[in-house]
Amino acid sequence: MGKKVLAELVNKEELNKDIFKFSVRSKEIADLAKPGQFLDIKVSDKGEPFLRRPISIHNVDKENGIVEFIFMVVGKGTKILAERNVGEKLDILGPLGNGTFDTDKKYNSVSIIGGGLGVFPLYELTKKLKNNASLNVYLGFRNKDLVTCEKEFEAIGLNKLCVTTDDGSYKEKGFAIDFMKKDIEEHRVDKIFACGPLPMLRAVKEYADKEGIDCELSMEERMGCGIGACLGCAIEYIRDDGTKTYKHVCKDGPVFDSKKIIF
Repeated sequence: MGKKVLAELVNKEELNKDIFKFSVRSKEIADLAKPGQFLDIKVSDKGEPFLRRPISIHNVDKENGIVEFIFMVVGKGTKILAERNVGEKLDILGPLGNGTFDTDKKYNSVSIIGGGLGVFPLYELTKKLKNNASLNVYLGFRNKDLVTCEKEFEAIGLNKLCVTTDDGSYKEKGFAIDFMKKDIEEHRVDKIFACGPLPMLRAVKEYADKEGIDCELSMEERMGCGIGACLGCAIEYIRDDGTKTYKHVCKDGPVFDSKKIIF
């Protein structure tokens, strides 16, 4: 269970149209945060919307107690959040999520793949893995206007960074997974990490399972409470004994072993 804090908004940046990066100061959250976790943010102090908005942690600066998250304006809640100003306090519950990316192991070669909004939580993961493995990162977007964080990933120092757009308006044309598959055929990896829309995650799971590659998926599901009290983010899951059950993305995840997930 995360901490409930009032965190000061210390920096606000519009990366692209309707895509915002917020930096908040919260030593409590920064000290606890692990790659793959998220924040549950109260967007308004004036009543509606009542539900908090779950947003993945993008970057953590533990030394200065800064936590960054990126979101796209897609509805009433995120529109209100985008109108908050530097200096204001945000009511945040976090960090949340008990299923996090495994960054403790020593890997030889790793592929990290993100699609759309799923790119954002992979930055902190990539930072953590930098000294543990040779990293190939694949970032997929619908078009040029949605490409974000490329420079940040470049600055980490990767073996390879591949940026794709569905329509070919920027860098490589096509789906990120196809470029990842091609590279893995030439140079085997021992781990895949992925976050993105469900169709992409399903395709990554099928590929990883078929090739026998360990794979962790950060699932994107609509969350109501963010703490496992409701059933809004339940997914079907395979227990170790082969029987089926349900897991909550917010409480048990959001990161799961791809072999255990049933799409």
